[in-house]
Amino acid sequence: QVQLIESGGGLVQAGGSLRLSCAASGRTFSRYYMAWFRQAPGKEREFVAAITWSGDNTDYADSVKGRFTVSRDNAKNAVYLQMNSLKPEDTAVYSCAARPCTLGWCGRNTYSYDYWGQGTQVTVSS
Repeated sequence: QVQLIESGGGLVQAGGSLRLSCAASGRTFSRYYMAWFRQAPGKEREFVAAITWSGDNTDYADSVKGRFTVSRDNAKNAVYLQMNSLKPEDTAVYSCAARPCTLGWCGRNTYSYDYWGQGTQVTVSS
């Protein structure tokens, strides 16, 4: 069982930066593939970024590639999302998710993830 708690959301102007954190409970956190998803009002939840258990491989949606960076610290049971050059279209509730997977890529489908945080709001003003 893994519990996830996000933090770091807020209001920022376009072009600004935010760093989201996801704190995880559980003794086997290092064996989990971790991902960030977001959901804007009236839209479906979409994949943002993911990272393997070792941190060696990452995956990004085209819309955030080059602007967002996902990382993790297994010693702290935490995963992060550094968001730079934010745009108004990045406004959404951001959630972290986990699935027990040690492959080099474990997918982007929301239904593949077993554990979810409650989400943190990110609002980017123009």
